[in-house]
Amino acid sequence: MAAIIGRRVGAGFWTGVCAAVIVAAASLSGGQVALAHQGSDAPAARQTYNPAPARRAGEGFGPYPLMVIRGATLIDGTGAPPTGPVDIVIENDRITDIVQAGWPGMAERLNRPPHGAAHEIDARGMYVMPGFVDAHVHAGGPGKAPDMEYAYKLWLAHGVTTVRGVSLAPHAIARSERDRSARGEIVAPRIYNYQTMGSGWNRGRIHDAAKAREWVRWGAANGIDGIKFFIRGDETPETVLAAIDEANKLGMGTVAHIAQPGVAQLNAEQLAEAGLGTITHFYGHFESLLAGREVQNYPVDYNFLDEQKRFGEAAEIWHQIDVGMPGWDEYLKKQVETGVAFDPTMTIYAASRDLMRARNAPWHDIYTLLTLNDYFQSTRDNHGSYFFDWTTQNEVSWRRFYDRFMRLVNDYKRAGGRVTIGSDSGFIWKLFGFGYIEEMELLQEAGFHPLEVVRAATMDGASVLAEPSGKPADFGVVRIGMSADLVIVPENPLANFKTLYGTGHERLSPDNRIEKVGGVKWTITRGVAYDAEALLADVKAMVDAQKTARGEAVQP
Repeated sequence: MAAIIGRRVGAGFWTGVCAAVIVAAASLSGGQVALAHQGSDAPAARQTYNPAPARRAGEGFGPYPLMVIRGATLIDGTGAPPTGPVDIVIENDRITDIVQAGWPGMAERLNRPPHGAAHEIDARGMYVMPGFVDAHVHAGGPGKAPDMEYAYKLWLAHGVTTVRGVSLAPHAIARSERDRSARGEIVAPRIYNYQTMGSGWNRGRIHDAAKAREWVRWGAANGIDGIKFFIRGDETPETVLAAIDEANKLGMGTVAHIAQPGVAQLNAEQLAEAGLGTITHFYGHFESLLAGREVQNYPVDYNFLDEQKRFGEAAEIWHQIDVGMPGWDEYLKKQVETGVAFDPTMTIYAASRDLMRARNAPWHDIYTLLTLNDYFQSTRDNHGSYFFDWTTQNEVSWRRFYDRFMRLVNDYKRAGGRVTIGSDSGFIWKLFGFGYIEEMELLQEAGFHPLEVVRAATMDGASVLAEPSGKPADFGVVRIGMSADLVIVPENPLANFKTLYGTGHERLSPDNRIEKVGGVKWTITRGVAYDAEALLADVKAMVDAQKTARGEAVQP
């Protein structure tokens, strides 16, 4: 057995050194990883990563030799305005035609081809979009959400058909789950397996550039799609820059969460110049703009391992940043020229600007596992549980910070840069799937038109994930020849992204009654269609089982 040591650092990730010692079998039995050590106050749960069970009879339908989605309004993901009604023709796992089915406000043409479909979906009055891409995910994990199908079904229930795990789970499990998903054996999105340097091998820690390049070559040959950097600990500038260079030669993706301990050595501008593919979160952007220094004005009692100090102070850089300040436009222009993508993940820190709203989100009572809820509680020895004494001033500072960060992200989009949607859920009161929809809302708040939000969620996310391979994405746009990854929704998402939440949206009907509308109707991935309500019912059953075991009341 090979020992894999990890440490949770940054907002919710597994790195080469984790808050628990993970012991993994080189040849996994059932794909499980046992947790060898955990803090004494950890919530009671099976201490494993449990790979998804095989797709059961009745879970989804398809793919079919011929399936037709009839009469939908299409939002194709490119930024183009809606068009419809259209029929979308799917053969096995590919879109083979998109045909006008009539004219708005008029009866659709009857008995229109194609005929003889094995299955038809009546989507009249509904909207179809490409499947969503979540560019920053983790699949729960030991102690909080060990069953990986829990996250998978929440993602699919919210239209997410592709995820970039950074990492999803330890390498052997993430690689296996990626391949099982690709073969259609499990109910799961398409998976990209990104890992931190050193993950998965047994040749020792990475202390120099030569070792970094060796690990990248090993990873490329052993099912790792890309690398996640933190720029701290063993990840020195020498090793990181060597790894980025080697990854680019081998067609592997790269993404960095530029942790505070490393930003003085490699900020967002420097990493992009070196060929980094994606900057996730906000770290490193504003440090690239500081005049006369390389770090923010930390108080002298700052301690990175003090979680409240770490996250409380992170937003205080807003005092040193003004929208449009000298260097602002030049920075964005340089970043566009490098081709680096911005993956802002504003949702994962949104509790910092309104803790009460995040803690009391309506979906927690129904869809949040009790063990995950336990994990969210504030404590000094659990990463991301940093609300030791969260004050009005903390929230005001985060709102000021968001004002500036949102402007930076929107200006990057306006300058021609690609912005993706990542959620990083499973931390800081954010639930899988639900956090993704909140990120769509936050991009609209930042100034994106709803069509630009959908483009970030689909076409741009797909292009960023496919680009390292040198091949164009075959998903992310509803177009002939593309993979049949689609989201079908009963409400116009451009009018209100809140209608995409699995809990729906409440509004008054014309006769003055409160009605609940929305939610995803169907999620189709590689030609297999899933009923979103059925997926959510499965998740609720998992939560109810924990409640029953603890003697707590179950939601009707």
